[in-house]
Amino acid sequence: MTDLNLRARKILSVVVQEYLTTGEAVGSRTVTRRHGVDLSAATVRNVMADLVEAGLLKQPHTSAGRMPTDEGLRFFVDSLLKVRTLSPREREEMRSRYDLPTGELETALREASKVLSDLSQHTVVLTTPRMAQSTLEHLEFMRLPSGSLLVVLVTTGGHVQNKLIHPEFSVATEEIERINNYLNERLSGLTLAAVRSRIAKELASERATYDQMAKRALELSQVALHDEAGGEVIIEGRARLVEQATPSDVGQMKALLAALEQKETLVGLLERTEQADGLKVFIGAEAQLGEFTDLALVATAYGAEDRPLGTLGVVGPSRMNYSKVIALVDFTAQIVSNMIDRHG
Repeated sequence: MTDLNLRARKILSVVVQEYLTTGEAVGSRTVTRRHGVDLSAATVRNVMADLVEAGLLKQPHTSAGRMPTDEGLRFFVDSLLKVRTLSPREREEMRSRYDLPTGELETALREASKVLSDLSQHTVVLTTPRMAQSTLEHLEFMRLPSGSLLVVLVTTGGHVQNKLIHPEFSVATEEIERINNYLNERLSGLTLAAVRSRIAKELASERATYDQMAKRALELSQVALHDEAGGEVIIEGRARLVEQATPSDVGQMKALLAALEQKETLVGLLERTEQADGLKVFIGAEAQLGEFTDLALVATAYGAEDRPLGTLGVVGPSRMNYSKVIALVDFTAQIVSNMIDRHG
């Protein structure tokens, strides 16, 4: 595919751009009339036939024009696409849109997802930082009138999580402060993965058999941290998948939405993005979303280059404006990374 001559590259680029705009098969006359290709319609048809043979274009019907295959879109994105550069004014306007709250990381990430979905007009997927690799800054229990406990978990990087737990034993109000001091003295500064290991080790030690307060503290923290392992998957703008689908694809897009709600569908793909260098574009079957092949995902990691915290991306029909979406995803990742760096 890399040995296409300039004429073939030009015609392929025109066909792809026209298809991305209209969603329809592109005929030779459209290429010559709308895009100023200085070739006869017959010559364009011959080149398009060669591109079909090369697997870069396909002809849905005998009398129809051509449209790109997944391989053709891949070639276009890798070799022909000119990613639009955001102007300083556009960047400033976008920064004003990304006036993210900094008190709680997950709130800021959800807001960033909403803004990116609005700007791109596509569905946005984002993974929050994996808690297991986060460092515990503070853990606090608060007793509620009902007898339940409110857990406030603070990790470095600005992530604050509140949750309710219902211990099997009662905890007196005057005991809470001692428990909080005990746990923070021993656990602060450790990753959550290390915290779990320390809790399990201390619960198995002799101390836990004779120090009732220590045992209660460790058991409470074990319950509080039970499901704080992987990052959460945020999905914003779900309806856009169906809104932008062609009539024949609506059923498939609805099925995809149902699959995305399981969220595990996306985790592996997003983790592949986090481990890669730079921004990644998955087209069609590359996304490995089972039967859902007429779609694309543009995604990148956010956080420090040597320590990515999570992934954000745009998912939609493979007929998306790649130039615009790539620029938006890249800039959003920069905004989120800078926000975390400033307030982490």
